[in-house]
Amino acid sequence: MKKKSKQFWPFVIASVLVYGIVQLLISNGMLNQFYSNTLIYIAINIILAVSLHLVIGITGQFSIGHAGFLAVGAYISAIVTMKLGLPFILAIIAGGIVAALAGLIVGIPSLRLKGDYLAIATLGFAEIIRIVFLNIDYVGGAAGMQVSHLTTWTYSFFSLFITILVIVNFTNSRHGIAAISVRENEIAADAMGINTTYYKVVAFTIGSFFAGVAGALYSHNFYIIQPSQFGFLKSFDILIFVVLGGLGSLSGAVLSAILLTVVSTYLQGYPETRMIIYSLVLILVMLYRPKGLMGTMEITDYFKLWRTPKGGGQHGK
Repeated sequence: MKKKSKQFWPFVIASVLVYGIVQLLISNGMLNQFYSNTLIYIAINIILAVSLHLVIGITGQFSIGHAGFLAVGAYISAIVTMKLGLPFILAIIAGGIVAALAGLIVGIPSLRLKGDYLAIATLGFAEIIRIVFLNIDYVGGAAGMQVSHLTTWTYSFFSLFITILVIVNFTNSRHGIAAISVRENEIAADAMGINTTYYKVVAFTIGSFFAGVAGALYSHNFYIIQPSQFGFLKSFDILIFVVLGGLGSLSGAVLSAILLTVVSTYLQGYPETRMIIYSLVLILVMLYRPKGLMGTMEITDYFKLWRTPKGGGQHGK
């Protein structure tokens, strides 16, 4: 318990300092709208990366339909604010809850599948969601839906803070250990009496909830949302964050989301170049670092290695 509290409070203090410094810079006009929007977009992408990390990196379920839950959160939150006139905080919660329900509905039947079959099923779900919104006139259909710009640094930061806090605590709990056992060897976990389907669905639902939260922030960070923004390429963008960072590493997912968001932001005017760079990065990572930037290690593991005297103690994983 003491060990967990030692890790928790430095994280909280560092988070408060980061938020305070950035908010002060924004308030004083030292960070213009371009940089503040970039920070917000980084926070949104980190939420997406970390939520998918829970599904792929922790539970070992190969899902490529995360853009579907992003779309659910985006459209539901837009309906709550633009059609119902309710506060943005309620829109964020509603987007997350409906996305979690969608994840539960999809997860119960599809998570009995494995590998490529699960990937195809989740990708199919994301495309179904996109086509549904494409044909609903209430949300603008193919033309899209106009949305007020309500996402701020404060909303995005605290959404990110809660996301990381929940997923880290889930991973370190007995439920997270059970989910990791499913990733390592599902047959052995099942033989030990672990309800593998239950833990896969739970992780999938939690990941879907936070993808919906990211969708709410995403939709209210732009002035219009369209179904074309949530195609299968968006799912692959999110998947790249997790694969590049290292399957099983939350720190890696965060670092890769920051890196690729910055690259993507500065290459907005060259979409073809961006995809070429993405492809080259993945090829190089698979050739020279197959386990990703961080592998299965976290930043805290490196701190432990640095503190370990030479020639003595354990040297990490």
